[in-house]
Parts: sequence; C-alpha cells; structure tokens
Amino acid sequence: MPDCSHSVLPDKRQVAASFSRAAETYDAVADLQRAVGSQLLQQLPDELAPQRWVDLGSGTGYFTRALAARYPQAHGLAVDIAEGMLRHARELGGAEHFVGGDAEHLPLRDGACDLLFSSLALQWCADLPSVLSEARRVLRPNGVLAFSSLCVGTLGELRSAWEAVDGFVHVNRFRAFEDYQRHCADSGLEVLELRTEDRVLHFPDLRSLTHELKALGAHNLNPGRPDGLTGRERVRALIAAYERFRQTQGLPATYRVVYAVLRKNYS
Repeated sequence: MPDCSHSVLPDKRQVAASFSRAAETYDAVADLQRAVGSQLLQQLPDELAPQRWVDLGSGTGYFTRALAARYPQAHGLAVDIAEGMLRHARELGGAEHFVGGDAEHLPLRDGACDLLFSSLALQWCADLPSVLSEARRVLRPNGVLAFSSLCVGTLGELRSAWEAVDGFVHVNRFRAFEDYQRHCADSGLEVLELRTEDRVLHFPDLRSLTHELKALGAHNLNPGRPDGLTGRERVRALIAAYERFRQTQGLPATYRVVYAVLRKNYS
C-alpha cells in the first residue's frame, strides 16, 4: 500500500532552503527539539557500543556533539539536507565529517555504521519505506536505527484555528502514526520500540508561536498554502479562533512525537 502522505508533504528543496535560512536562529528556540532528542538518546540500548555512528538530519549539530560525548571512541558522521545547517555545525565540531545528504538516498556504503540516529528530521521525508530500506542497507548486523519524528495530531490547535478561518493549508501536514507502525513492521528491521508522546508548549500569544516556527525553519512549507500576505481580517479571525484553546499557562501547541528504536538482526 502506498504512503498516502507522498503527495502532500513539502518539497525537500524548500525544506532544505528553509532550514538553511534558520541555521543562526534555530538553537535559540529549540527547547522542544533538545528535549525530544535527549529522550531519544536515553532510549538507545545500554549495550550499544558503536564503532561508527551517523547523525541523520543533524541540523546545527547539537546531537552530533552529544553522540560524540556519549561514544568518545567511535567515529561520527553528520548528514543533513540543508547546507546552511551543515556550515553552522562544522564550526562547532563533534563529527569527523559533515556531509550533505538525503535520508531517502544516503551517501553511505552498505554496512557503514552501527548506529543511525535521527531526531525530528524524518517527518520531512515523503517516502518513509525508502528511509527504512536505506537504514537497513547502511547498518551493520545488530546495528540500531533510532529516530524521533512527528505524526498527525501535531499543531492540531493551530490547524483547527485556521480551519475556522479559510480552506487553505496553513499548517505542515504529518503522516499518521499508523503509517509509522505499518512501514516499520514491513521494514525488515526488528522493532524494539515504537510509541507516541504528546509534548505541549505554551505561548503568551499567537505571534510568539508563529515567530518560533519561523525561527526553527518549520513554518508552513506545504503545497496548497496561500500565496502573499495574510490579510488583517483573517489574522484577527485566526487569533480569535485560537483563543478558544487558551489555558492557564497560555496558548497550547501540541507536538505528537513518535519515538522508534529498530535493530538490524543477523541474517
């Protein structure tokens, strides 16, 4: 069965350009990204002692450096589709090489690594089966793919508020958790863990939320998004619609995070 999200996920060239532009602002607003990646690190098998690891979708290199600290004897490689992010990360180090590359077509030889770590990057890949196939190809026997991603339910409050205003696509689309379950089960990798967890951020107002999304490079990149500036009337309507979700802590923004740990068995 094809992944129905193929036709609605954003063009990766736009994703790369957007994240390249955000390289200098990303870390200042990436609290959620750091929390999710740290949780993923904790879920790595205790007995894992990789000789070579890859940080896939390495961004500014925060977890590249964390992996280097965790596995000081291992060789590390950082891979990202956004050249601007790679330039930023190279200056801070953590890996022997920083390479431009796509998770669906990894620039790695067969059996190249023991650990493929990817935090909050694979939601931008339309072809998840290809990502998993590539992971299986580049992992050595007993190697581990650990990834976090986002699924349907993410930014649901913002999506609902926009739906009350117009019919355009204003919020990034994500694949369903059931798609992750199906594709991981069919990947030929052993599924050690696959679950979701909601993380809710709170903002004082809508502008604070949209500013953070832009600073992260994760603002609306989908086909079907409106062209041009958003009119004042529509902005006022959006603010009013979002205010219905307000909680004591502020305006909520839910991120439905997928955590997965898969292993390539001997075969």
